[in-house]
Amino acid sequence: MTLAFHTDIERGLDSADAAERLSRTGRNELAPPKPRSALAILSHQFTSLIVVLLVAAGSVSLVFGDAAEAIAILVVIALNALIGFVTEWKAESALAGLRKQSVHVSRVRRDGVEREVPGADLVPGDVVLLASGDRVPADGRVIEQAGLRVDEAALTGESLSTRKSADAVAEPDAPLGDQASMVHMGTAVTDGRGTFIVTATGSRTAMGRIGTLIAEVGKHGTPLEAKLAQLSRALLVLVLALCAAIVFVGWLRGNGFLYMVEVGISLAIAAVPEGLLAVTTMTLAVGMQRMAAMHGLIRRLPAVEALGSTTVICTDKTGTLTRNEMTVRVFDVAGRRVEVTGAGYALQGELSVAGQKVDFSSTEAPQLALQLALRIGALCNDAKMDGATVLGDPTEAALIVAAEKAGLERVVLERAYPRVHEVPFSSETKRMATVHETPEGGNVAYVKGSPAAILEASGWLVEAAGVVPMTKNAMERVRAVNEELAAGAMRVLGLAYRDRPEPYDDDLIRELTFVGLVGMIDPLRDEAVATIASCRAAGIRTVMITGDQQATAAEIARQLGMDVDAQGKRLRTVHARELTGLDAVGWKNVVADAAVFARVSPEHKLRIVEALQGRGHVVAMTGDGVNDAPALRQADIGIAMGIRGTEVAKDSADMVITDDNFSTIVSAVEQGRIIVHNVLRFMHYLFSCNLAEIATVFGAIMLGWPLPLGVLQILWLNLVTDIFPAMALALEASAADVMKQPPRDPHEPLMTPRFAWLITWQGLLLTGSTLVAFALGLRWYGAEGDGLQHAVTIAFMTLALAQVFHAFNARSRTRSAFSHPFSNAWLLGATLVCVLLQLAAVYVPLLRQVLHTVPLTAPDWILIAVASAAPVAVVELVKLGQRSRASNKPRLKRAPTLVPAKSN
Repeated sequence: MTLAFHTDIERGLDSADAAERLSRTGRNELAPPKPRSALAILSHQFTSLIVVLLVAAGSVSLVFGDAAEAIAILVVIALNALIGFVTEWKAESALAGLRKQSVHVSRVRRDGVEREVPGADLVPGDVVLLASGDRVPADGRVIEQAGLRVDEAALTGESLSTRKSADAVAEPDAPLGDQASMVHMGTAVTDGRGTFIVTATGSRTAMGRIGTLIAEVGKHGTPLEAKLAQLSRALLVLVLALCAAIVFVGWLRGNGFLYMVEVGISLAIAAVPEGLLAVTTMTLAVGMQRMAAMHGLIRRLPAVEALGSTTVICTDKTGTLTRNEMTVRVFDVAGRRVEVTGAGYALQGELSVAGQKVDFSSTEAPQLALQLALRIGALCNDAKMDGATVLGDPTEAALIVAAEKAGLERVVLERAYPRVHEVPFSSETKRMATVHETPEGGNVAYVKGSPAAILEASGWLVEAAGVVPMTKNAMERVRAVNEELAAGAMRVLGLAYRDRPEPYDDDLIRELTFVGLVGMIDPLRDEAVATIASCRAAGIRTVMITGDQQATAAEIARQLGMDVDAQGKRLRTVHARELTGLDAVGWKNVVADAAVFARVSPEHKLRIVEALQGRGHVVAMTGDGVNDAPALRQADIGIAMGIRGTEVAKDSADMVITDDNFSTIVSAVEQGRIIVHNVLRFMHYLFSCNLAEIATVFGAIMLGWPLPLGVLQILWLNLVTDIFPAMALALEASAADVMKQPPRDPHEPLMTPRFAWLITWQGLLLTGSTLVAFALGLRWYGAEGDGLQHAVTIAFMTLALAQVFHAFNARSRTRSAFSHPFSNAWLLGATLVCVLLQLAAVYVPLLRQVLHTVPLTAPDWILIAVASAAPVAVVELVKLGQRSRASNKPRLKRAPTLVPAKSN
């Protein structure tokens, strides 16, 4: 193998050699899906319903012989296409940028050291190290393995994992499923560890030859977009019916039939929310970018919506609520308590007993027992350390640091006690064992794991006087010490050994000699307590699911404030033994009042998620291991850890948090709420404005008045004036109380009866102010000729500015429009642009000719200002009344519920 690829297996490739091979073979990537071209996005803009309606309106204008109006409509078509193109292009670009942030890394040997490199930079001849949970980054030949099993279902369809071997396969052309000495790109390591030399990358792998492509973010529509599309179709039917009625009634009132057809088509264009889906996609994409900047990478768009509805977050403890900087604090060996100073992975610190530094030069039994415990921790260990950088499990890194504080260097120990075999840690046995040659020429097995699992397999015990048989009293004393350390929020491991085992016996973990306990602590993250409190205020329950001991988990929960609910009721800490044999009803009952689940297995995690969902909760679940994948898939939001998470967990998740921080999850929930709220703001504004345009024309017809708006004026309002405030509302920042509201019910329709009534009365309010201004214009200037054109200009300007100001009403259903008026710079900019455009519509000769407007007098502007501002004043009074009534209600503590949240 070394000859075929010119690779030194012990050193790996040199960096220069790897770079040269990369230039020859290309990057280790499968061909990405072909992105939509700019031309494809642009051409798509001319296939929509709104374009069909505009073409129809332009055709009617040509029939009338009004070429100028037909040209103006052509310009509107181009403008609509430009707006749609820019919106979709921005969304596509945002999603493409998010894909680029998802970078898989691999552990390789290069230049004689182990390091992490991007998977895309692997080349044939690279020596790659695999551990349980890794995604195999390329095709390769196994050269070393310990209990290595790989799930190859992605390639072979075989549901059972395959045991791998370093031995050559007898048949060179064996089927892929029988190639026991090969691993393949895209498959997943389920157990053990191994080393392989890369034989093929990119399109030359088995995965590349088959042409399997990884599903990309944004490929399918989201549930929110589906709801919007359904709503749009329903509105389309309603709008067309209304417009047909307006055409018919207007014709009966004496207006020309073709002219009324043109008016009806224009109103249909104004009322159809064609831009809704495009702006929604943009809002989702921008929200995803915001989350990515906060270390939350969304892999699937539906997760954005579900985040806003989350009612329960199930989280691990280590590294998520804590810093993931394990530090050994104490050893309990041979009846002595040994304290360890120092913090994190720094080597500064010492070991002491009752304040006296331990003398490791002594050959007394207690010191020898302590050295044995340190040696077991350092050698029964797969972590690697490069300064303060840890490759591997932080718990194992803490054991290495503790040994080095005592002067036991890992490199020296490995030379003296070379490893010859191992039994990898598994979540089922909760133990790990390694077999080493001793300096005397024999073998010894070193074992570490959960104290209960080690005690169960131990028949002997190291005491100050030497090795003695394990007794019931001794076992009870060890358990008591274990509980005492765990009650101090320490993670406790048991350490043991077995003399002269058979080197390759997988049943190593029996007849052990128990050496002692080691307690280590992982400090809480600084922001964890405040974040848990924020969740409680938002109606979100936090549940800790951990493999740690019950006492440790309960103490951490107490420090975090997780052990009480919103009413102050004490919540339970549940041990895994209480979950055995539960039926579906039992599971639902046990999750009802539990804050912590301790000593749980991955199978328990899945059942906990299912039980919470059975109680109607929307569940976000964190995970980092291979066995967490089923629970991540089952959860409404599967969240993988970006730092310590396995590739299998990341592939199963909807979201990856790149800093492994619980506060990042809560920030993502907040962004999910903001996104849904912004879509509702956009709908509130757009639908009420569209209703106002239809109702203004229909109301004038029913009153027997002339039409208050011209065809191009309607199109101007819908495709020029409305679009800028609508898009600005989609970019609204977080409201101060967004995380003080209960979660939104995910099954609630977007257009609730209450929301529909809000849109209706505010749309009719805009209509009323416009019709009042139009009526005064008719009284001042008459209902014919130039006077009518003057009155129509007043109505046009009033409705346009009323809609612009109405955008501030739509920012919140309860807060004043004047609350934090400068927090959305986009909306202020949109308002300025719209006001300037309206002034241009009256004072720029070309626009005045196209839109059939006239210059206005000072009294006209006073009327327009009062009429357009009146809806804001009315809505402000209504909001003031709502806030007053809310403040007078008795304040009750609120438990987390599934009550639909109001949009901000």
